[in-house]
Amino acid sequence: MNGYLKLENGETFEGILEDTSTSKDITGEVVFFTGMTGYQEVLTDPSYKNQFIVFTYPLIGNYGINEHDYESKQPHVAGVIVYECSEVGHHYEATYSLQQYLKKWNIPLITHVDTRALVKKIRNEGTMQAILSSEKEKVHVKAQPQDELVVQEVSTSVPTTYGEGNKHIVLFDFGYKRSILEELLKQNCKVTVVPYGTTTEEIKQLSPDGVVLSNGPGDPMQMQFHMSTLKKVIETYPTLGICLGHQLIGLAFGAQTKKLSFGHRGANQPVIDLDTKKVCMTSQNHSYVVDETSLDKTKLKVRFKNVNDQSIEGLKHESLPVVSVQFHPEAHPGPSDSNYIFEEFLTTVNEVGREKLYA
Repeated sequence: MNGYLKLENGETFEGILEDTSTSKDITGEVVFFTGMTGYQEVLTDPSYKNQFIVFTYPLIGNYGINEHDYESKQPHVAGVIVYECSEVGHHYEATYSLQQYLKKWNIPLITHVDTRALVKKIRNEGTMQAILSSEKEKVHVKAQPQDELVVQEVSTSVPTTYGEGNKHIVLFDFGYKRSILEELLKQNCKVTVVPYGTTTEEIKQLSPDGVVLSNGPGDPMQMQFHMSTLKKVIETYPTLGICLGHQLIGLAFGAQTKKLSFGHRGANQPVIDLDTKKVCMTSQNHSYVVDETSLDKTKLKVRFKNVNDQSIEGLKHESLPVVSVQFHPEAHPGPSDSNYIFEEFLTTVNEVGREKLYA
């Protein structure tokens, strides 16, 4: 049947609404992803909660869905928008076609949309709210403030421990990707994943050697109620922040965040490490960034910058063992150029541990 994506600016994009198990209208924020591959990881990344994903590559789904490349147990996107979707997954590990997988989870898929025109619209006017419907005539889509705390919809409810390594890392779950956990396990860590609202006292009882603040969806300013707790934790343990976790570190020390027009989503974003002067190609997925002008009265310094638009891509504290990155060093999808961030973090954890031992 015909499907219609109506944007809050009043424009409508028409396509074919593929067979799904849901017939209700779906609302969400429209964003675009520029990677040629990695759609399975994108669909299951909790950071995309309640968003329509426009895939810019014209053919999506040609290698299907396998049992290995999930970043969480289920897809989190509100809907998928493509030009053409392959009906068959041509890969020996594929267990579903993309369409079969989306149908299983009642995720709407609209194909044969002029994705080039849609992406140009988003680039010119910014991300916006939309309704996906089988009916052409719909009421005007209104911009909606993000009142609901989306993080609580994707965070775990109980602490869970993985691995038996010699360093214990607490991973705050704001909507973490499985690949972050896997990278920490590769570094011979024991990792305890804890709910987003875990208290300082509960963290203390776990006796971690270090803390990681994960990625996640939504506006970081929604987490203001948790800043005092996070600051105490960050000031007590070596800390690495990733994506939303990076933004929360900025907020905890007094910086501010702002929303980009259409964000950074893809697997080819160049970032320069100002400490080493080296450029990495990175995987990214975010709408918000730390505002550089708000750093003046904090003890945070810029360590990473986006080569294209000069936005902040990472911070370091001038005296504490705290580093944050806006990009995804675990990749999946994308290049692993910045994977050294995990090794660097564990080196810091070990050094702080030795200092405590001989203090």
